Amino acid sequence: MGVLDGIKIIEIAGLGPAPFCGMLLADMGAEVILIERPEAAGPFDWEKRAIVNRGKRSLALDLKNPRAVEAVLRLIHDADGLIEGMRPGVMERLGLGPEVCLAANPKLVYGRMTGWGQDGPLAKAAGHDINYIALSGALWFSGEAGSVPTAPPTLVGDLGGGALYLAMGMLAGILHARDGGVGQVVDAAIVDGSANLMNLLLSVHAAGQQPFERGTGFLGGPHWYGSYRCADGNYVSIGALEPQFNALLFSKLGLADDSEFRQPYVPAAWPKLRHRLAAIFSEQPRDYWVALLEGSDACFAPVLNPETAMQHPHMQARQIYSQHNDLLQAAPAPRFSATPAGPIHSVPTRGEHSRAILQSAGLTDDDIAYLLADDSGRR
Repeated sequence: MGVLDGIKIIEIAGLGPAPFCGMLLADMGAEVILIERPEAAGPFDWEKRAIVNRGKRSLALDLKNPRAVEAVLRLIHDADGLIEGMRPGVMERLGLGPEVCLAANPKLVYGRMTGWGQDGPLAKAAGHDINYIALSGALWFSGEAGSVPTAPPTLVGDLGGGALYLAMGMLAGILHARDGGVGQVVDAAIVDGSANLMNLLLSVHAAGQQPFERGTGFLGGPHWYGSYRCADGNYVSIGALEPQFNALLFSKLGLADDSEFRQPYVPAAWPKLRHRLAAIFSEQPRDYWVALLEGSDACFAPVLNPETAMQHPHMQARQIYSQHNDLLQAAPAPRFSATPAGPIHSVPTRGEHSRAILQSAGLTDDDIAYLLADDSGRR
C-alpha cells in the first residue's frame, strides 16, 4: 500500500532515468509493470542488483513480435500511465507509439524520457547526463575557479532534471485525466529539466550575487561555503551563508577576534580567507571537527560516502540507508504521514510475473504459452 495505491503504470525497460522514475512511483504504492526483453542485453543488465526495479512486477516479452505488442495494448486498456525512455521514433516503430496507445486508452498518460527531447536538431542524437547538463547550463557552475566543470554523475541530469520531472509530469497528467480530462504525452527532456533547475541560481544571478563565472559568487567563491580537507584525508563541508551563521562558525574556530573574518561578504578577500580556513581544517582529523561543529548553527556536515553515511546517527535515526537483500539502498522518499510507504520491496527476476500479468489481461493459456516460449519454440 502507499499514497499511489490503485495507480497502474506500464514501464518499457530502458536505462537510467526512466527506470528511476518507475521506482519512485512503485515506492509510493503504484503498480508498475516492467516489460523487459526475454534475454539480457548489453553490459548494463544488473538483474537482481537493479535497485531501480524494486517493487515492480516483471513481464518478459519480445516486442518485435506483433502478438507481444497486442498483449501490451491489452495491458494499456486499464493503465493510468506508460513510461518509456527510447530514442524518438523507436516506440512508433514497435507499434506502441502515443497515437496507438492513446487510441487504446484515451485516459492514458504517455511519459517519454529522453535527453534532448522529442524534437529539435539534437533529438535523435546519442548523449548522456554530462552532455545534457553541459548544453542546458547546469554544468557550468560546477567546480572551483579555473577548474574543469564536474558534477555528481547522473544526479543533476538523469535523475534531477529527468526522472523527477517525468514523475511530476506523470502524476500531474494522471490527476488531470482522472478529473475529467484526457490522456496526453509528457515530453520529459533532461535538457529541459536541468535548465529549469537553474531558475534559483538565475534568481541569484539577477540579484547581482552570482556572475556567470565558475567558482565565484555566493555559492562558489566564499570561504564560508565549500568543502575542506582534514588531517586524516577526510573532508568536511560548511555552508554558513547568513551573517549569524558565519559569525558562529568563526567563533567556534577561534576567529571571532580576527579582523579579517569580520567582513565575510567582501569578494576580494575570499581567496585569502579560503586558504586560511583550509590550513585550519587541515590541522585536525574529521572527527575533531564533527565534535566541535556538528549540530550547531555553523551549517556544517562531514562529507561521507554512502557506506559511512549509513552509520551516521542522524541517518540511522531516520533509517535512510539499509542493507536489503544484500544491497545497500536508500529508503523511499518523501514520507507521508497517513499513507507511509511499506518496507523496501525486492527486485524482481526477469519475467518473474509474466504468466500472472498476462492472465490478468485476459489472454488465453495458448496465447500465454506462445508468448512465453523461447525463439526456437515460436518458430
